[in-house]
Amino acid sequence: QHNLGETRLFRVNALLERLHAKHNASRPWQETSKVVRQAMEKRGQMNAAGHQLLLTCLETLQKALKVSSLPSMTDRLESIARQNMLGSHLSPSGTECYITSDMFYVEVQLDTAGQLVDVKVAHHGENPAVSTIPYLQDKNFEEFSKHLKGLVNLYKLPGDNKLKTKMYLALQSLELDLTKMMHMFRLATNANTVETILHGSVGLLTARSGGHLVSLQCYVSPYDVFEERTGSQLNFTDTNVPRSLGVSVSVTVEGTSSIYKLPIAPLITGSHPVDNKGTPSFSSVTNSNCVDLPASFFLKMNLPMPFSLSFIQRMGNATGIPVFETPPTLSPLYELIVQNQLQEEGGNPLTAPTHAMRFYASLPDQQHCYFLNGDAPVQDGHSLQGTLVSKIPFRHPAQVPALLDVIRHQAAANTLIGSCVKRTFIKDDTPGLLQFEVCPLTDSSFSVSFQHPVNESLVCVVMEVIDSRQVSCKLYKGLSDALICTDDFITKVVQRCMSIPVTMRAIRRKAETIQADTPALSLIAETVEIMVKKNLPPAGSPGYGMGTGQQPPPGSSLPRMVRLSSSDSIGADINEILSDLPEQTGK
Repeated sequence: QHNLGETRLFRVNALLERLHAKHNASRPWQETSKVVRQAMEKRGQMNAAGHQLLLTCLETLQKALKVSSLPSMTDRLESIARQNMLGSHLSPSGTECYITSDMFYVEVQLDTAGQLVDVKVAHHGENPAVSTIPYLQDKNFEEFSKHLKGLVNLYKLPGDNKLKTKMYLALQSLELDLTKMMHMFRLATNANTVETILHGSVGLLTARSGGHLVSLQCYVSPYDVFEERTGSQLNFTDTNVPRSLGVSVSVTVEGTSSIYKLPIAPLITGSHPVDNKGTPSFSSVTNSNCVDLPASFFLKMNLPMPFSLSFIQRMGNATGIPVFETPPTLSPLYELIVQNQLQEEGGNPLTAPTHAMRFYASLPDQQHCYFLNGDAPVQDGHSLQGTLVSKIPFRHPAQVPALLDVIRHQAAANTLIGSCVKRTFIKDDTPGLLQFEVCPLTDSSFSVSFQHPVNESLVCVVMEVIDSRQVSCKLYKGLSDALICTDDFITKVVQRCMSIPVTMRAIRRKAETIQADTPALSLIAETVEIMVKKNLPPAGSPGYGMGTGQQPPPGSSLPRMVRLSSSDSIGADINEILSDLPEQTGK
């Protein structure tokens, strides 16, 4: 037994000596890498799970290694190519790495130290073109991989390579036309960056770069372009506006079950618009400039967005193509807006108490509670319905402006409703907590009901989002209720801030300034009541109709209020009331 122990110890010592000898022998990394690759090539059959596990481990090792030389740089590029199911090979000098597929290749040019010199992208049948993919300069390999994914997805199309090439030509032609449309709008209107986003026929276009598709920014809220420190609009330019700001869509082509005639050559003729809005002149669709393809163009939302059913139908009518190939599952629109808003604010929207649809807003001098009555019957006894939209099909560049107008309109309505949705929590027994109920009336209008600041009666503000540029507001109150503010005042506040809590706060603060002259208010209220009883409408008093020409809801006796005199300085009051606007936003 003693001899056996000595033998084992001798073997262990011999093994350790061999390991030390191997460790001390300085072998270059290139040789070690070669031995590992040879071993991997000689390995036996491996099941799918084991193979995937090995790839994951190798990718983890690659990410952990510091890229500081030419071999380490090319190894990392080849690893990224494998992750995206692409081929790769090196030039004889090792300073050019080619990442390839059937439809495109990316050429990465390096110097002898492994530093980036240039990146070129060549699509099928094209010469390599310098691409603005700056991420390799900073060794941001994750972003570079996203570009490659984008290029791969660009060719996930039905048919053979010849058909895919035609679809790519169609996308190229569309991109050229859309770029021309933006320039024509600016030529006709001299619009700046924010005006181009809000009103441009195709919004603010960012050209395709590598695997990043053409982007059209088409809507920003007032808070998106508001400078908190100075209280003024941010000075955005085309180069410094964040691409993730507001609502934007990407432009792409995808396969469909139906055949559509798509242009394979630009359709805009001439370089000047035909009117003062920047509208271009388009060539007729013919067999020489268009081909039948099992695909259509798509506007892909940067984030899925809630749309009402009627707005979805409007988009389908504008293009002649249904937004959904099969009827979508509908949900209460206000619930979708709530979930979408909570998701944008961060966190899991499913963990929020959305079932109660009660939300709180903590303002500098007021505390609000909002109940969103999204289940209220709107049409034929049913609540307002909608669904999330991720992409919208179309087939002609002239259809894009109409689609963007619908997207902007829905975005404006969602912004107003979403302004009530915060993760803030305030106890219901908090002294002075103000209660508000938001109730849909149509797809783009709703009422906000609350207690009169002076009387104990109920008053109601009806807001109608006419389009992304206009919101009409009308206040309904009892005949003898004290004056609060004018419709013009409410409208201007809403259009400036697009926030229900900020507007409700402004109304209350405005009411406080009017209440300072109580005898005059009592006299005016008394006069109005007497004149109504005698069927003598006050001079200059507006009618009872709403913005759409409708009568007030059945059973309602709330007329539009008498306007204040022209001495009411609306602009100055709005500036004063919204002077601390950033504090209320939570931004």
